Amino acid sequence: MTEERTTAKPVITRLSPAKINLFLHITGKRADGYHNLQTVFRLLDWGDYLHFSLVEDAVFSTIDKSLDADKLCHQLLTLSGADTITSSINDNLIFKAARALLAFVIQADRLPKQLARIQITLDKYLPMGAGLGGGSSNAATTLLTLNEIWQLDINQNELIEIGTSIGADVPIFIFGQDAIAMGIGEELTAIDLPEQQYLVLTPNAHVNTAKLFAHPQLQRDIAPLSIETIKNYSNDYVQYLNTPYRNVFTSVVTSLAPAVDEALRYLQRLESQALSTARMTGSGSAVFLPLDASIDTDKAILAKWIKDAPCAGYMVGSL
Repeated sequence: MTEERTTAKPVITRLSPAKINLFLHITGKRADGYHNLQTVFRLLDWGDYLHFSLVEDAVFSTIDKSLDADKLCHQLLTLSGADTITSSINDNLIFKAARALLAFVIQADRLPKQLARIQITLDKYLPMGAGLGGGSSNAATTLLTLNEIWQLDINQNELIEIGTSIGADVPIFIFGQDAIAMGIGEELTAIDLPEQQYLVLTPNAHVNTAKLFAHPQLQRDIAPLSIETIKNYSNDYVQYLNTPYRNVFTSVVTSLAPAVDEALRYLQRLESQALSTARMTGSGSAVFLPLDASIDTDKAILAKWIKDAPCAGYMVGSL
């Protein structure tokens, strides 16, 4: 009897991490219509997973110069697990990232003669519209991994430039570490922060981002802080949120989304025990509570906090 051997397709699995904003300020409106922001991003050890499978024995020739980035992307990639996110694959941030990557190398005349076909599978855990950066993280993870698989040799600054064209939160996930962010989120300065655990709540609510930015009560003129001030006085926003630090979207979102208001009020009742300040992340619906190291090991307390929460809750850590 002959033993039949099968060769598994090579699969690369990547964590597509969530982020939180320890504070979020708007410092002014730009001439291009966007807003200048100032924030500190923290990456979390929690997120979605992307699986990149190399289609066995499938290599696509790019010698045909008539192929544009969109056609080439459709030839090279298949995507599963994202069917309910957008009605069309062309609107999915994973596909947009791959297309932008190919457009960059075509424009720069750096397209390899052959590229492997890739099957991308998304395991989605982060809720959409939560302010956790799920879609942007998916896009960044796609850029980083395809750059590696296809050996395109695109450097980090170039990837950040590509990422910025996709979305304002994409660059932080390419940067890959905690950072002070300015501009629309693409001007990044690394910051060294202590390890931290968080209780994150994700109420079932979504407020349109454009509606938030247009809201008359949104404060858009917070005085910018220097990089040195943000670095040197991190105790004012890591555990507690002291003046002048805040999330300018909080009052607007909680007024428009009762579920977010309820979740934030629940965390605020735990502040005296957690020795911290509850707050909202980004401009989405998720809220979080930093945890003092002294309660990190008390699993019974943490389990009760999650059980009693008015919506889904998760214990997560900094990446």
